[in-house]
Amino acid sequence: MFTAALFAVAVAMILCLLRMLLGPTVYDRILALNSFGTKTVLTIAIAGFLMGRPDFLDIALVYDESLEESE
Repeated sequence: MFTAALFAVAVAMILCLLRMLLGPTVYDRILALNSFGTKTVLTIAIAGFLMGRPDFLDIALVYDESLEESE
C-alpha cells in the first residue's frame, strides 16, 4: 500500500517537473516548484515508514522548515 503511495508521489513529482519546465507563466512554474518541495517532504516521510526508520520524519520536518525559511 505504501509502495503504491510512493509510486504515485513519484509520478506527481515528475508531472510537477514538467509543469516547471513547460508552464505557460511564471506563476505556474512557482506553484509547481512549491508543490515539488511538498512532495519531496512526503516522499521522505513515506520512505522512512517503509524502511522502519521513524527518524526520517524528523528529517522531513527539518527539510520542510528550511523550505519555509527560504520563501
